[in-house]
Amino acid sequence: LDELPNYRSGPYADIRKWVNAQLDETRTRARVVHRDSIAVRREGAAQIALVGPPNSGKSSLLQALSNVQIKTGDYAFTTTRPVPALTRIRGVLVQFVEIPGLIEGASEGRGGGRALIGVLRDADAMVLCQDSSAGLDELGTIRRELDAAGISLPAILAATKTDEAAPGAIDHLAAALPGLELVAASVLDEASLEAFREAVWRLTGLVRVFLRHDSKTDDEPVALHPPATVLDVARTIHHELAASCRGARVWGPSARFEGQRVGREHVVADDDTVEILA
Repeated sequence: LDELPNYRSGPYADIRKWVNAQLDETRTRARVVHRDSIAVRREGAAQIALVGPPNSGKSSLLQALSNVQIKTGDYAFTTTRPVPALTRIRGVLVQFVEIPGLIEGASEGRGGGRALIGVLRDADAMVLCQDSSAGLDELGTIRRELDAAGISLPAILAATKTDEAAPGAIDHLAAALPGLELVAASVLDEASLEAFREAVWRLTGLVRVFLRHDSKTDDEPVALHPPATVLDVARTIHHELAASCRGARVWGPSARFEGQRVGREHVVADDDTVEILA
C-alpha cells in the first residue's frame, strides 16, 4: 500500500483505509476465537470435569488418581488451562479434566470463562471440589456462573483435604449443600480415594460387559450407556458382527442362569459376561 501514489490522501486513500480496517477486523476476530475456545481431546468411556475454587485441591486429586505430573501450589490459579488425565475405574478408562477456577462473570467471558465453560459443555458429569476447611463463597459464585451459562450436569461434591479438616467440618459441609452426594477425599488416604472412584463410577451411569470368545473371557471390559442390549455389545466389537448377531450367551446379573441363551434385544447389566452368537 505504501507504494501507491498519494496513498495517504489521494484517490487510493479510501482503498488503503478499507484494506487496513479489514486486516484489523480479521486479527481481532482470530484473537477472540482463540480466547473463547479450548479443545480438549476426548478419551475414555466418560469425561468427568473437576470444578471448584482455586486451591481447592483439584490438581492434587487429579495427580493422585492418574499419576500425571501437575503443577500444584498453595496459591490461587496455579492451573491456568484445562488439564486432562486418564485413570481406570473398575477396569474402564475414565477421563478427568481439571477446570481452572471460574471467577465472577465467567459466564460473560471474564477470565476466559467462555472457553472454560465450553469445555464443561462437552463433559458427561462433574465433580465439585471444595476444601473441607474453607468457606463456601467461591463455590457459590462458581455454581451461579454455571447456572447462568446453562450448565446442568450430573454432579457430586468432593470434600478435599479432609486430613487437614477440623472435627465436624464434613458434617457442616454436607448440611450446607444437601442436594449433592458428598464424598470425603484425601490424597493421603487410599481408602477415601477408592470411595471417590466408586462415587465417580456411579456418576457415569455406565455398565461394564466382559466379552467371551473361544471359551476365554477378556480381562478388560467394554463400557456402555444403559439401557444396552446384546446388539449394542456386538456393535462395540464390529458393525458386521452386529449385522449377523442372532443373540448371545450371558453369564452374570442379567441372566436367569449361567450361560443363558438370549436374543439380540436382551438388556445387559453391569458385570455381565457376553458371548455373541452369529
